Amino acid sequence: MKKEQVVNCQFSVWYPIFKKFTIKSLILPLPQNVIDYLLDDGTLVVPESASNTPQTHNNTSDSEGDDVQWSDDETTETVKAPEFPDFNAKVLEAINSLGGCVFPKLNWSAPRDANWIALNSSLQCQSLSDIFLLFKSSDFVTHDLTQPFIHCSDQDSPDPTISYELVLRKWSELIPGGEFRCFVKESKLIGISQRDYTQYYHHVSKQEDSICQSIQDFFRDHIQYKFLDDDFVLDVYRDSCGQVWLIDINPFGPVTDSLLFTWEELSSGSRLTASQPQDDMPQEERPAFRYTTSEVTVQPSPCLSYRMPRDFVDLSTGEDAYKLIDFLKLTKRQQEAEESEGEA
Repeated sequence: MKKEQVVNCQFSVWYPIFKKFTIKSLILPLPQNVIDYLLDDGTLVVPESASNTPQTHNNTSDSEGDDVQWSDDETTETVKAPEFPDFNAKVLEAINSLGGCVFPKLNWSAPRDANWIALNSSLQCQSLSDIFLLFKSSDFVTHDLTQPFIHCSDQDSPDPTISYELVLRKWSELIPGGEFRCFVKESKLIGISQRDYTQYYHHVSKQEDSICQSIQDFFRDHIQYKFLDDDFVLDVYRDSCGQVWLIDINPFGPVTDSLLFTWEELSSGSRLTASQPQDDMPQEERPAFRYTTSEVTVQPSPCLSYRMPRDFVDLSTGEDAYKLIDFLKLTKRQQEAEESEGEA
């Protein structure tokens, strides 16, 4: 995987080429002050003005303006988030033009590892504050912003200059059982994997041949020889009518999850085998198709490792006021204990 291949897989590079075959999207340049905010390791506070609806605070203090205040009998700590009025206006205009709900991502990645922190446990966003909450909680987004070329083989060459962008995609209810990841090597479709391999979908095994054929037809008619590279990874969605849609394009390398394959076998050049015996079609004419074959083989989601304990989620969202009060009291006691030890 070369750095140039990673650059070519940016959303703004491939979207104009395949716009007719994917979900309607808008691309906004990401200002440097927004990038700095996303990379700030400080407290996770989102700007109030970035929300579509006014925020209310359940406290009796004399707080004014946009400050968020946590207070006890002796101290008051104020944390103020930065504001981005111009960028917020552009984002809201884009969201409204896309129907009011969007799926956000950066140049390459979506914050799939951070849906646990959203109140609806979904990547559906209606305001800039929804997007900020997901982005600041996502290791995938941080990877895009800090080390997009970490797995490239040409590390000695200079890193290409990246213009970071916020991608807003019209929200679409996609059934996970209809998502598939396709691996393309030397412009040939060599493997197809069930995208959500943590679940068993009965219809996939029943419709294996038609699913594989429809994806092959879509690739041959609309994708093959039209992308900038010969090696890449394709995410597609097959709807209930059998129509296939392009969802994303990813680099052909370890930065992309190989799902039910391994990168060793995908890169070896050897012929891949399917998870189940296939029909009489010659093997050289069809890719290997792998999917979860029964509930016995179901695996936990890899994104579970990014989740935080339920108590931390309640604290971050303010859903449990008693936990927040206990947390602040505990923090105060720890500070007092440290001060006493220092004086001794």
